[in-house]
Amino acid sequence: MVKVIQLSTLNSTLYSLIWKGPPVNAKMISVAKNGYQLLVIDIDGTLLGRGGISPEDKAALLRVRRDGIKIALSTGRALKACRGVVKELDLSDYHVWFDGALVSTPDLVSELWVRPLDPKLVKDMVDFSRERSIDLELYSALDYMAERETWSTHAHEDFFGVDCVFTEFAGVWDRERVVKGGVVASEADEPAIKKLFTDRFGERINISEARTPNYPGVVFNNILAPDVSKGTAVRHLAEHMGISREHIMAVGDGMNDLPLFTAAGLAVAMGNASDKVKAAAHQVTLDVDHSGLSAAIEKFLI
Repeated sequence: MVKVIQLSTLNSTLYSLIWKGPPVNAKMISVAKNGYQLLVIDIDGTLLGRGGISPEDKAALLRVRRDGIKIALSTGRALKACRGVVKELDLSDYHVWFDGALVSTPDLVSELWVRPLDPKLVKDMVDFSRERSIDLELYSALDYMAERETWSTHAHEDFFGVDCVFTEFAGVWDRERVVKGGVVASEADEPAIKKLFTDRFGERINISEARTPNYPGVVFNNILAPDVSKGTAVRHLAEHMGISREHIMAVGDGMNDLPLFTAAGLAVAMGNASDKVKAAAHQVTLDVDHSGLSAAIEKFLI
């Protein structure tokens, strides 16, 4: 069900870009803006566009914090790949990393929830990837690991600021607590890669899809434990915080944000999201390059 808001102070152009439903009578529109206690935001394509975090988004998030509303990042990225964002926004508390496999503070001093991959599964994935000549990547809470240099390892270093630990994967399932696997593919090759893994591992894994505007045409496939998603992680976070679903607002743009939307009372899709993601949201805001996050925050939170 689509929720509506007071339009008296809303710019008509912004209204036409955000509102998904048919024309409505402004006198009949009413929703309290102060009911949300937790704002959950995706990073790539939501908070971060090709130019980084916009001044408008940064200012809006500062106002959210000043109003006492909690902010949690929810991202497919590794924790280390988020430290620049965390520092820029001066965020602490708990956040969702690795597409929901870990909920922790940025310094890892406190882990609220973690769901690693089963060691036997990791071994089977390593063997399968070697048989198929697939460049599998593995993540612990702290390390990003690969067996050889690839385009992806360079991209992780250059864009995400994460140095790869090159290691022989034999026995890694005994040495490390692996929270996520990864296979990076072109948009054209991604369906075939995903099918290989789903055909081989079935319900033993959950594969989620992440993208970033900085690498158009590239798909970051996250291989997770079967019950892991952003939505599951946010439910654990909200339970810990004592916040009910109807008091959560979530903003995202990717397919991996669909489970997140189900955990929120208000789900807002970015204007740059796919039609499928937009259809799953309650509302649609502007795109990331036009500070859609701040537009949504101003409309619903402050």
